[in-house]
Amino acid sequence: WEDSVSDKEQKDRLVFILSVIRATEPPPKAAMAGRFSRREIEELKAVVERGNLTAAAAELQEKLESLKNTPLDIAITGEAGKGKSSLVNAILGLHDDDEGAAKTGVTQTTMEPTAYPHPRLPNVTIWDLPGIGTPRFQADKYLNQVKFNNYDFFIIVSATRFTSHHITLAHEIHKMGKRFYYVRSKVDIDLRAEKRKKNFNEARTLQKIREDCIKNLREAGEASPRVFLLSSWELANYDFQLLQETLQNELDDQKRHVFILAMPNISAKILEKKKAELQEHIWAVALLSCAIGAVPVPGLSLACDVAILVFHMKCYCMAFGLDDESLTRLAQQVGKPVAELKSAIKKSPLASAITKEFVLTVLSRSLCGALMVLELVLNFVPVLGSLAGGGISFVTTYYMLKSFLDEAAEDAQKVLTKALEPKAEESI
Repeated sequence: WEDSVSDKEQKDRLVFILSVIRATEPPPKAAMAGRFSRREIEELKAVVERGNLTAAAAELQEKLESLKNTPLDIAITGEAGKGKSSLVNAILGLHDDDEGAAKTGVTQTTMEPTAYPHPRLPNVTIWDLPGIGTPRFQADKYLNQVKFNNYDFFIIVSATRFTSHHITLAHEIHKMGKRFYYVRSKVDIDLRAEKRKKNFNEARTLQKIREDCIKNLREAGEASPRVFLLSSWELANYDFQLLQETLQNELDDQKRHVFILAMPNISAKILEKKKAELQEHIWAVALLSCAIGAVPVPGLSLACDVAILVFHMKCYCMAFGLDDESLTRLAQQVGKPVAELKSAIKKSPLASAITKEFVLTVLSRSLCGALMVLELVLNFVPVLGSLAGGGISFVTTYYMLKSFLDEAAEDAQKVLTKALEPKAEESI
């Protein structure tokens, strides 16, 4: 199709499609309202200026595939028995005794780099590295032994004082061009011990721990150390949010996208970040649908639009933990029946329920369904049909995905609230 028309004709078609997109945009009070952002409009204008819809769609498809397949390898290291394996499990959203969890214990349990794939994202791996400072793993030779090139960044863990072993390791990591982050683990245990004292103050105790860690690191030769206070058992508390935001700011765009989606759904802020990250790419998915909709083959656009919607709706549910496996795991972790958590889900289905039939049913009940029927009819109209079809496909895909993402994010927040509610016997 693209080979049979001139550049000017292609650009004219794109301008027409953009006008259809604007003309068919639902009003703000419609059920699936939500206007295009300034950035999205600018991106669409840029596509029109390039004048080749197929080329633009292929470029976007490549970008989306790259995002989906970008590997992220996080290395957890430090001295043996200081909570490395528990932190691996916490980031993966697993209990220490869950299937696929890292082995934990008070003695050294990790004797070689061990990969733990993310339960939902196969391109994300958390690595539990052997403890440094043991006869077998000396700090100056450690990075070569654990194959440092395999990892995007290192988290250096200590449950007490940071030592010269940690500093030596950090310097070697820095020399090799990698990032590292100091984490003081098990701060919940320190707080429980301090609570026995008179005039206990949590904020003051945490600040004291932080200052002590920084002092030790400076004395050992670290010029400007940053220390994050964490508890693997209470990951949503203390500095985990700060660590997450620091990593987001220091990772490139693709790694950041993967990192955000890999985070456990332990706070409202994480859910909001996931929603924002997913929403940022909806317009690109919609433009792919637009490219298919512009091809004058009756029925092709509808079939492809439905397949696109099924795939991305399932991805949204998985990202928010709205699937049977994630909900079962969460129920076990908080000690509540899985049915109780599912009762909080009011608007979106579970991932397993998202099928072609489900999407067609939702479409039939919405304004987008009427647009798709119009598109199917217009496919039989030469030239005009393919032009309008592209615009209608864009609008349909954009608003269906945006509406579904809003509802899935809202339900995920409700599930989190339900999970964090005290059990009946605890509130008595």
